[in-house]
Amino acid sequence: MYTWQYYDLVLLAVASSMLAGVGIGTLTTVSMSLAIVSTGLVAAAIIGHGLFVRGPIDDPQDLTDEVDVLN
Repeated sequence: MYTWQYYDLVLLAVASSMLAGVGIGTLTTVSMSLAIVSTGLVAAAIIGHGLFVRGPIDDPQDLTDEVDVLN
């Protein structure tokens, strides 16, 4: 059985927010441009949280590890 990880939810939230923008732009009187830009900012905030608040490293010391594949 598959277990959901944090980054799966980040990807789902980004896609959902952009689809919500299309829905808002289509189904309401809000212009499509404004709806897409607004929900795009939400998606950018979600991405920023995934990168900087809860980043893909466990410890800042992980950034100093050498990559053997590139050597």
